[in-house]
Amino acid sequence: MEDLEESIDDSAPIWAIFGDLMSGLVGVFVLFLVWVLSYQFELAQSLEQEVEKRQSEEQRRMALEELLASPIEEGRVTVHDGRIGISGNVLFSSNSDDLQPEGRELLRSLVAPLKLYLGEHQELLMVSGFTDDIPIQQGNNRFDDNWQLSSERALTVVRVLIEEGLPPALTFAAAFGAQQPLVPNLDKLSRSQNRRVELAPVPKHNPLNSVTKDKNTRD
Repeated sequence: MEDLEESIDDSAPIWAIFGDLMSGLVGVFVLFLVWVLSYQFELAQSLEQEVEKRQSEEQRRMALEELLASPIEEGRVTVHDGRIGISGNVLFSSNSDDLQPEGRELLRSLVAPLKLYLGEHQELLMVSGFTDDIPIQQGNNRFDDNWQLSSERALTVVRVLIEEGLPPALTFAAAFGAQQPLVPNLDKLSRSQNRRVELAPVPKHNPLNSVTKDKNTRD
């Protein structure tokens, strides 16, 4: 009898330790389960936001193409990833920032649909100038390099859009020179594709705007 009582007394701490161990394991499992559920929730939210973003971009693209259906069908402009492309030959002659009559007429036809689109989507219009990779000819008294040529062409387009009725607060210019070509500069045809001006609607909180605001604040 005494041996039985001693056996029971000796085994009691083991069950207590086992119980503590099980409690600890249950706690770890609960924490892991909470982490998994939290991660799945965050992943689902991220996926939902990405789907909404893509749907929004697709809707914006379709709205833009619908408003510009006529010049797109006529081949005067192209729309790719929300950017409106205009061949440099339509707007300017070689090594010039003087707008050709055909170019002004085209820009005039774009003002009304662009104004409508920008107002509905609360966006700005970034006008970007691009050139091919051929350096500016020596002896050119107007431009030091392709950067300056692309800049002046973008500014010319901005000024004409404003003259034709686009509010100045809705547009700004950017210059890319020979950078970011559409296709490799291999021949006359490819270079003609890279000499272009692009009109791209961008959100009003675009990082470019933040940089400008920060610089104005420091000045």
